[in-house]
Amino acid sequence: MADLALFDFDGTLTRCDSFTPFVTGLLSPARLRWGRVLLTPAILGYRAGVVSQRGIRAAVVRVGMSGMPAEHLHAAGKKYARETLPGLLRANALSRIEWHRERGDTLIVVSASLDAYLHPWCKRQRLLCVSSKLEERDGRLTGRYQGRQCAGSDKLAMVREQIELSRFDAVHAYGDTEEDRAMLDIAQHRYFRWAGLD
Repeated sequence: MADLALFDFDGTLTRCDSFTPFVTGLLSPARLRWGRVLLTPAILGYRAGVVSQRGIRAAVVRVGMSGMPAEHLHAAGKKYARETLPGLLRANALSRIEWHRERGDTLIVVSASLDAYLHPWCKRQRLLCVSSKLEERDGRLTGRYQGRQCAGSDKLAMVREQIELSRFDAVHAYGDTEEDRAMLDIAQHRYFRWAGLD
């Protein structure tokens, strides 16, 4: 059997957050202005450590994307994956992906980032993808996530729903925030901000 490699995306495979610039480019100037006003309490709470990353993402989705045509999200996601994400990636992360690929390992990107752009990028890179998805109804976004956000303990739970960990000789996990801890804790080979925890 080969090994399993689990990679967080934002801050691990990328040099920065991919969610915020995607949302900023997705929304109209009017909705951005309106959203900034409505989200000010949540943003201040996040900066003060009172609102979690999960909470601020949910607030942004609710305020910014409620009622948006789903096709607009998907088209923007494909374009973002093709034109923007390649410029955000870490060279050492891409090298590590290739190292695992050459070993014959199974590679999965596991991220709270939106599948609208992460899935097309992973498909192009021949990587499996477990990520957050937005709920759609009658062709429009509801402003809610479909199921859970792929973060914290849910990150590990969503991986386990899709793959049997006992199939692998060992698990390698790569992350950079507390939202990755549960995923890192089940790995024999753990890397936090690219420093080994073994």
